[in-house]
Formats: sequence, structure tokens, C-alpha cells
Amino acid sequence: MNSVAVRPVRTKRDTRAFIKFQWKPYEGNPYWVPPLLMDRRKLMDRENNPFYKHADAEFFLAERDGEVVGRIAAIVNHNHNREHGENIGFFGFFETMDDQEVANALFDTVRSWLRPRGVTAVRGPASPSVNDEYGMLVEGFDRSPVILMAYNPPYYPKLVEAYGFTKAKDLYSWHLHQDKVFTDKFVRVSEAAKQRQGVVFRSINMKDFDNEVQKVHEIYSRGWMRNWGEVPLTDDEFAYMAKDLKAIVDPTLVVIAEVKGKAVGFGLSLPDYNVLLKKNKRGWLIPAIIRIALFKKRIDNSRIIILGVIPEYLNSGIGGVLFYETARRITGRGIPKGEASWVLEDNTMMNRGANLMNGELVKRHRLYQMPI
Repeated sequence: MNSVAVRPVRTKRDTRAFIKFQWKPYEGNPYWVPPLLMDRRKLMDRENNPFYKHADAEFFLAERDGEVVGRIAAIVNHNHNREHGENIGFFGFFETMDDQEVANALFDTVRSWLRPRGVTAVRGPASPSVNDEYGMLVEGFDRSPVILMAYNPPYYPKLVEAYGFTKAKDLYSWHLHQDKVFTDKFVRVSEAAKQRQGVVFRSINMKDFDNEVQKVHEIYSRGWMRNWGEVPLTDDEFAYMAKDLKAIVDPTLVVIAEVKGKAVGFGLSLPDYNVLLKKNKRGWLIPAIIRIALFKKRIDNSRIIILGVIPEYLNSGIGGVLFYETARRITGRGIPKGEASWVLEDNTMMNRGANLMNGELVKRHRLYQMPI
């Protein structure tokens, strides 16, 4: 068997090969959800995706005997390093068959690319950032990923750890069901906090979308700035993300919490479109749009993506009430189940809230790290 050769992506043909290789490790996997080809291209688009205005990246293909056998990206997110006072690089978009030689060649290439750029460690996976697909699944392989969450074969952690990576942080995914969420205690505590704080909730106003997005961005920038690994989205990044989400959000599930007319927190949930996209085997856009239009009412799951308050209201109890209000709205839409993901393993308040709602910890994603 010939050795593995790794080379950078340079042409449109290379880009197509990079994207389409993702299908190969998942052949026959009943849980994997094929991504939309269009979304994969946008994540890699260094000309138009505003993430790359503050990040350097290179994409690589691994080949053996002229056949693509793996892929990976090497990334330096300068905003991350400024925000956290770190000097690290990232790997992302990692895909391979169960082949340690291929994995080793890919990771060697990432470290070789990062080393002359002066970083001292590599962390990942981030594809390409904390605000996109983040972490490697290490528990919960028998459940399909919810919308915008990563999934990988069970052998990936083995390959990564055999190379020398070790755990940096785990991310939790909590499964919630309407039959267990609304306990007397949860309802009583939430209603009491709601009255005590004088908090009111409203849906996002889609007719004033740009101004609403600006308010949400301000809350997000303040409320998440102290989280481990979090990097505030630039104005361009937030607008780019909001434009994508505008087409698929349910306004009722974008909740803004206000106290005396001041926005102090928000929550973003989405119907789990992966329930339908799972059957969109080739990742084409038009069939996906048609399937969603015809069968949206069949979606029985949701994802709570973002939920939080600005720092001065952290101990007010409003965060818990926002959890309650979000769950109430999701079930009111006829969706009985949800996944709160992801939550940092040491985010005590959010994990306590999930426990209070009788959530079940069903998945763990892991960030790995090793010195350069």
C-alpha cells in the first residue's frame, strides 16, 4: 500500500472533492444527516464568508493511489486569540475512514502549517469556528444530529486520541420532552421569578428585522463574552448568519426578554429540520426546500440553540424563566421534543436548568488540544 500524500485544496474541482468526501465515511450509517452542499461551500468560502476577514485557513485533501481518503482544515482565528489571550490554532472539517495512517498524515499537515505561524497549540474540531459546527461527538452515536450540530463516526475519537490529542472541554446536549418538562416545581419557580422581576417576553418582529437583529447582537455580545472559547461575532458575521436564519426561523421561537422595555436576554430555537433533511441523500437544495415545504408539520423535534441574559441579570432568575418560556412556545407549536445544545460542561446554571426540566444528557461533544 502506498503512503498517504496530503495537498492543499486549490481548484473548484478540489473543493468539490473536499465536500463530497464527507459522504464516504457515513455510507450505511443510519444516523448521519447529509449536509446541504450549498452550506458546505459557504463555510469554505474565503472570499465571501466574513469569518475569514479575521482568520487564516487552509484546506487539505489526503490521497492514496490517486484516491481521496481524508480531509482537514488548519485555521488561525485571530479574533479568538485576541479575545482569550491565547496563541492557538484550530483543526476542523476532519473526515477520514478508520485509518490511523491517514489521520496521522492529516494532523501532521495541520501542525506543519500552523508551526511557522507562531501558534503554540492546536485545538479542535472547529469547522471553522465556535459559531459553526464545534466539537467531536464522543457519546450519543445512536442519535441523529439536530440542526447545526456535528456528527461523526464512533472511531474518530480513537484516531484523534491515538495521535496524542487530549480533552480540552466537553459540550453537553440535553434531551427534553414535554411529558417531563413541566413539573409543578418548574412552573411554580418560573412564574414566581417572572412576576418578581417584571419580565415580559415577545417574539422577534420580522417586519423590523434589521433593528431586531442589532438588539439581539448587543445582548449576545454582552451575555456570552465570558464563556470559554466564545468569540463575539463581528457585525458582518452576525448579519451573514442572520440572513441565513431569516429563511428558516419561526418568529415565535425567537424570544426576547424585556424588563421595563429594556431587552435583557433572548433565546433562539429552531424546528429540527434535520428530521426531514435526513432523507435528502445527495445534499441538493431544491429537494430540501420542497421536502420542508410539504412536510414541515411532521417535524417533532427542535433545538434550543442560544439562551441567555446580559451579565447584570445573571442571578435574577430570568435565565430560568426564559428556558420555561422557550419550552412553552415549542410545545405550543405542536413540537413535543427538544434538544438544548450545546452547553459547556462547567456551565452550572444552564446544566442546573436542564436538570430542573428533567432533561436527559444524551450526547457529549469534545474539544481536543495538543501542543504544536
